[in-house]
Amino acid sequence: MAIKETQNKATPKEIEEYRGKVLSWYDKHGRELPWRYKNGEKPDPYHVWLSEIMCQQTTVQAVKPYYTKFLETWPTVHDLANADNDDVMAAWAGLGYYARARNLHKCAKTISNDMAGKFPNTANELKELPGIGDYTSAAIAAIAFDEPSTVMDGNIERIMARFFKIEDPLPKSKSIFKAHTSLFFDEFDQRTGDFAQALMDIGSAICTPKNPKCMLCPLNEGCIARNEGIQESLPVKIKKKNRPHKYGDVYWITNDKGEVLFHKRPEKGLLAGMTALPTTSWHVKEQKPQTPDFIEDYIPKNTCISVNHVFTHFDLTLKLKTISVNNNLKVTEEYFWTNTEGMENKLPTVFRKSFVQFMLL
Repeated sequence: MAIKETQNKATPKEIEEYRGKVLSWYDKHGRELPWRYKNGEKPDPYHVWLSEIMCQQTTVQAVKPYYTKFLETWPTVHDLANADNDDVMAAWAGLGYYARARNLHKCAKTISNDMAGKFPNTANELKELPGIGDYTSAAIAAIAFDEPSTVMDGNIERIMARFFKIEDPLPKSKSIFKAHTSLFFDEFDQRTGDFAQALMDIGSAICTPKNPKCMLCPLNEGCIARNEGIQESLPVKIKKKNRPHKYGDVYWITNDKGEVLFHKRPEKGLLAGMTALPTTSWHVKEQKPQTPDFIEDYIPKNTCISVNHVFTHFDLTLKLKTISVNNNLKVTEEYFWTNTEGMENKLPTVFRKSFVQFMLL
């Protein structure tokens, strides 16, 4: 796609100069992260891949302990490939977006079994693997292999929107953003990964959505939006539709032995394959939720406590209810009884919240 000339006022020589400024800034101010390699060290593709998958739609601070735990448990891609899927899902519990964990395990198996443990070194090849899309493939190729792949995440989009004064609204204009961003990547085959990570750091710490610290930015002299005083108005984004709000009940079912009933969720759908507490179906408020069949003969006690959780496409409120049963309760095979020790850390966040509240009763 041709770049609008009114938005591209930087010459190739100026782009190269600004790129140098960004890298100089990174050498002095870049974040120290567990998965980051600096000072000319050669990155381990396994570490880069793992961190990039974990950081999708998740903050760096939230990812750090999970990344460290995964590497301690599964030091190589072969170790991860040979792990039990339930163990991988349990280790991921609380990080959210659980399809990432399922694809992570599938991808590890593919690399270990079909590729002798070696990651492809180009974005196009990486994109063929489970769970790796446009951004992740470009980031891994750039950071792990120094391929001149154009890396685009939310931070980089914001920087480019301001630097080039791109007023086309996101997300429909991603191709325009990529065309501008590629000017910083396509012609350069050295320190591509460092440059991508530098932009991520600048977007995180300096070129922030509100109150950007423009005086500290290595790109400030060439930033069109900053020079026109409109930096906080960019990027333009199409307003998202309101998410629906769903409701349901979650149960704390105990037997005569003091055990609690847990649910292994189906392998497809939301929170697939995860360990959970029994719950009704989740519906908009005017619909009656469907309860598990084995609960129908019991009258749950309403605790007057609810937990709230935000998923990508909807908000959820669950009412907490308790049931005491005898040991003859017949449940289907996806349910199981166990004591509560160690179970909190195996649950996805919405059920972990419920677990904590039940334990406080």
